[in-house]
Amino acid sequence: MSQAPQESSRTTRRGPSSTADAAAVPSARAAAEGTDLSEYGYRQELKRSLGMKDLLIYGLVFMVPTAPFAIYGSVFNESKGMVALTYAVGCVAMIFTAYSYRSMSRAFPVAGSVYAYAGRGVGAPVGFIAGWAILLDYLLIPTLLYVTGAAALASIVPAVPQWVWVVVFVAVNTVVNLAGVKLFAMANTLFLIAESAVLAIFLVLGSIAVARGVNGARFTWDSFYNPHVFHTGMVFGAISVAALSFLGFDAISTLAEEVKGGRRMVGRATVLSLLMVAALFIVQTFLAGMLFPGRTEFAGDKATNEAFYTVAQLVGGTWFKWVVALTVALSAALANSLAAQAATSRLLFSMARDRQLPRFLAHVDARRQVPQRAVLLVGVISVILGVFFVGQIGLLSSLVNFGALFSFLVLHVTVFTYHVVKKRQRSYGQHLLVPLVGFAIIAYVLYNADSKAQIGGLVWLAVGLLVILARKLAGRPVTLGDTP
Repeated sequence: MSQAPQESSRTTRRGPSSTADAAAVPSARAAAEGTDLSEYGYRQELKRSLGMKDLLIYGLVFMVPTAPFAIYGSVFNESKGMVALTYAVGCVAMIFTAYSYRSMSRAFPVAGSVYAYAGRGVGAPVGFIAGWAILLDYLLIPTLLYVTGAAALASIVPAVPQWVWVVVFVAVNTVVNLAGVKLFAMANTLFLIAESAVLAIFLVLGSIAVARGVNGARFTWDSFYNPHVFHTGMVFGAISVAALSFLGFDAISTLAEEVKGGRRMVGRATVLSLLMVAALFIVQTFLAGMLFPGRTEFAGDKATNEAFYTVAQLVGGTWFKWVVALTVALSAALANSLAAQAATSRLLFSMARDRQLPRFLAHVDARRQVPQRAVLLVGVISVILGVFFVGQIGLLSSLVNFGALFSFLVLHVTVFTYHVVKKRQRSYGQHLLVPLVGFAIIAYVLYNADSKAQIGGLVWLAVGLLVILARKLAGRPVTLGDTP
């Protein structure tokens, strides 16, 4: 654990004389904004240069405004065509979690996300399990994205093996992440502009297609509610798949030590980015649903996996189908996975800084102020797993969802335990009702999740518990440094 830095007595000096001094001396602004890390026993090692716009862009890029393009067929089949309803209910489910993230990011503005929140709000072992659970999400999500992108490009350039695309994508993203947070933010902005342009074209072409009655299209509310096939369990089962589209708003909290503007910034960006992307999800899937009136299923794996490519061809022809396929590939394998690699490296950095993972992962490049070794490790893991899991998108998706959703359960428990039990605060609406409802919804989604995901996730958690037990038997119990 890094020792708390000493306050500078030279208050008139404009800045420290070296990078090391910059990390060691908390500024008056940081103290005023509540982002002075010495309060938690840490040094300011990462570069604070991100504002609200950067956080919103990061969240949107991580969640991907066009995310339903890639999994539309799967969600369509699970929900019997009620895709817009699935995303609407999914947003309601996730908004409670977003508010819980907001509460804890204000209490502990550090980079560890739910690992740090649970560790400081409940106890170090609970924090470790929460971090271990979300590691399943964060370690596998870049792999999933690379595999998804490779599969999409295979439909355009079948002569190139998918594993080659995986290696290329990992190399590009690793270089950008190592270059520093400013280049990372610029890349996110460019990706978001490109994705938004494609989505805007689809909304225009799709509206024209519905007006012209293409494929029997007509205005219908079936995508929101079809009384002939509706039942609650089916919708929540579909949410367990659609939840993949929402994952990313939580990752904003991993950038807490690179934000300027105060500890409230992360919480606001978390809630706003979720609401913005949910609105985009609902609009595009509602429009797509009107192109298939009366349909409740895409038959066959190929039809399911390429469902939105079919939608794109209906509204814009073959050229637009290839544009959508290329958008899915680059959004997943470059834009989304770039953000995922950044989030994963920050989580590894935070856990290593507390000696819960090998200490070498806490190394920060002095010039670029990024967790260099953690970024490189994520790249290596992504190459190995990406090559191994090529073509297994379904299995990866289910495992990723379990890790994230379980960590959300721990987060809700943490909000109540820290604010109501430990701090004895009487804000029962924000710190009791919100986490209680959020916990109930997420628990029900997990209950309706794929059985393979449940088994794989529970095995992963069991390994985490064994790690805690082994550390205790070795005389090295799980701790979280200077927990207040």
